[in-house]
Amino acid sequence: MAVSPESMPEKPLDFRAPPPSPIASGRRSCVNDEVLSEFLEHSLRVPDLILPDKVFPKQKFIENPPKIDFQLLNSMELSDSVPKVLDSIAKIGCFQLVNYGIPGESIRSALAAATGIFQLPPEKRKAVTRSPEKLYGFEEVHGEEEGEVSEEFVWSRSESLKLEMEGIWPLGYSKFSEKMETLLSDIEKVAEKILFVIKESLSKSGYENEMMQLGQLDGMGSACYLYKHSHNVSANQQWNNESLSYDVIRMLIRGIDYSHALCLHICDGSSEFHVYSKKGWVSFCPEKDALVITIGDQTQALSGGQFKYVIGRPIYIGEKEDYISMAFLYSPSKPSISSNSKKIDEIDDPKKGKTISLRQQAIAAILLTLLYHILVFVYNKF
Repeated sequence: MAVSPESMPEKPLDFRAPPPSPIASGRRSCVNDEVLSEFLEHSLRVPDLILPDKVFPKQKFIENPPKIDFQLLNSMELSDSVPKVLDSIAKIGCFQLVNYGIPGESIRSALAAATGIFQLPPEKRKAVTRSPEKLYGFEEVHGEEEGEVSEEFVWSRSESLKLEMEGIWPLGYSKFSEKMETLLSDIEKVAEKILFVIKESLSKSGYENEMMQLGQLDGMGSACYLYKHSHNVSANQQWNNESLSYDVIRMLIRGIDYSHALCLHICDGSSEFHVYSKKGWVSFCPEKDALVITIGDQTQALSGGQFKYVIGRPIYIGEKEDYISMAFLYSPSKPSISSNSKKIDEIDDPKKGKTISLRQQAIAAILLTLLYHILVFVYNKF
């Protein structure tokens, strides 16, 4: 039976996408593979940067800073000593102090006790490691690739540090802390006198008002940085050129966490002493048994920038034994400044006398009120 075209069903519309265009085969890139590889290799390579001297200052050896006799300062014989102090701290931010009256046995005893700090095993040190929230304790050990294996510990009068250290070193820390407290008390007396001399000189230059606010700065009290310098540093190593440059960068970036007015360095036996600042980097050979005094950020601020803040660090090269150096950061405490001011006020004006507290005033008001009511009652009664 024949089927008519009219009865056949219509075909649905075909919406399929056209086939993809054929991929040409056998074509080669117009860019040479070797040229492309060489370009990528050079573009991904980090260039070696050579910093100019103006950006990264070279080490400058200078003559030793002047030696100042502390007893002359203490006896107010300031005619010759003060100009030397001011000139030295204005130029390089430091000077040397001799005959400062601290017994040598006190220093040696504290240094000997400090050896026990660095003998603690690494697993115990982790419990007292420094952090941005905790400014005391152990710093990470610097490796041999830096040229000098140095260990660092920050001691202060903090009760938290005392509790943590007694937890990991119960027998030795109390004796160590007692010796450090004795030495710090002597150091603070020396620093207080030096700061008084600087204050007097600045008052003549028009900075008296700023120096009177010294106790109101946000200092964290006095503290001490202890460094253990190991003996593996050789004078013939390339350390003299490369590691010292690294040391400059590290010191300038890290700085010192504690705000302070003065830093007093005990570094007997050091080969050199380095002074770092934004202007440059100088070094000299410190005198035997001398304290090296460097200027802190508080003194720079209070002198209006006349005296620059610097960072000092002793260096031990070619030594056959380990050494420990100490850097005492002195910051005047607020209570001592206020109490001294109160005493001075009472001496200047004896009529002022002692002030009456709010509690005493309240008690006096209550007693007077009771006395008033008693008198009124008695008057009405009789």
